[in-house]
Amino acid sequence: MPGGLIALALGGFGIGLTEFLIAGLLPQVASSFTVSEAAAGWLISGYALSVAVGAIALTAATARLPHKRILVGLVALFVIGNLLSAVAPNYQVMLFGRIVAALCHGSFFGIGSLVARSLAAPEKKSQAVAVMFAGLTVANVLGVPFGALVGERWGWRAAFWAVTAIGLLALGGIAALVPARAGQVRPAAGAEPTAVGKAEVRTPGAGTPAAGAPETKAGRTPPSGLAQQLRAFRSWQVWLTLVATALGYGGMFGAFSYIAYTFTEVSGFAPADVAWLLMVYGVGLVAGNLVGGRAADRDRDRALVLALLGLGLTLALFGLLAESATASVVLVFLMGVTGFASVPGMITRVTDFAHGAALAASANVSASNVGNALGAWLGGLAISAGLGYTAPLYVGAGLVLMSVAVMVVAARRARSSQAADPLSAR
Repeated sequence: MPGGLIALALGGFGIGLTEFLIAGLLPQVASSFTVSEAAAGWLISGYALSVAVGAIALTAATARLPHKRILVGLVALFVIGNLLSAVAPNYQVMLFGRIVAALCHGSFFGIGSLVARSLAAPEKKSQAVAVMFAGLTVANVLGVPFGALVGERWGWRAAFWAVTAIGLLALGGIAALVPARAGQVRPAAGAEPTAVGKAEVRTPGAGTPAAGAPETKAGRTPPSGLAQQLRAFRSWQVWLTLVATALGYGGMFGAFSYIAYTFTEVSGFAPADVAWLLMVYGVGLVAGNLVGGRAADRDRDRALVLALLGLGLTLALFGLLAESATASVVLVFLMGVTGFASVPGMITRVTDFAHGAALAASANVSASNVGNALGAWLGGLAISAGLGYTAPLYVGAGLVLMSVAVMVVAARRARSSQAADPLSAR
């Protein structure tokens, strides 16, 4: 495995820890700064909003810079943000540190996915993206318990010092191990690139994971200027993939946002059980990420449709069987597996049809965060309407099935376009 991939995964792990560990530290932070629980909660929601904004803004601002240089800068920003949080003398500085750290999140995973896929053989590009995202999924498993454990033993500031140290390790690893020209997308062996306007595409052949997906010519730099990158959004396939991503994430996180209430109020678990149940979910995320990457490299659109369909059915079944503690454990694991199985394929799909534009990759991360907010809002409305604590599961299932429909349309359009004109990427 290329050392650069390991460095990217370490960066993803650190960023994931920053996002998740605060949940286990909120009581300590609120007490330390003498703020209300609602104010402390902004350390989470403010982070999420900054991710959505930063993903687009920073990628657009750095459009002409080499990808490696951007990644080094983003991780440096991440280190600065966590350092500010670790030494924060008051709540305002703490919140500012969280916002600074969050700004790098979306761009890191967007641009990092382009770099990751360039470090692997073309037929393993989704698996390479999955390796990078493995850091994020492992952080999802360990983030809350890590923060709670370190905070309990050495105080909440120690947790942010630890994440700062991880960021420095990732910074050194990326600087040393990621090639200077990483991020260029190469065609599969034996494929002949053909010019179509300013884009380069290849006809599907052996090892082609997704019919109709464009790729840039070997050695050709993906769109660099902002105007060039914005042209990627002329593609219906880019927009369909972004919508499918938002709906799929919205369904999963709409249900996940209220899963603790489902466990305690419906399944009969004690509040103390929620931590290990969330770890079961996190293990499912890790497994789904790796399995989804392999499946996407075989037949990407089919893998995406099946993963989303599996998630929708899992959420619906969870709603029906939530009163069973045993079924809840199995289904929350499957929710993690099916929920993250689509992530590597969605990233490679949107960047293929965007001809390697980093802005499109970052837009995919923003779309997922928009979906998270939408799903959590709709799930909350369902509970407020008196539909019970299983309602977010059904709401989530509905959103995911809408994502399936969008993905089916996208796949059919791609196949039709390829059949009508093998040189067309639209």
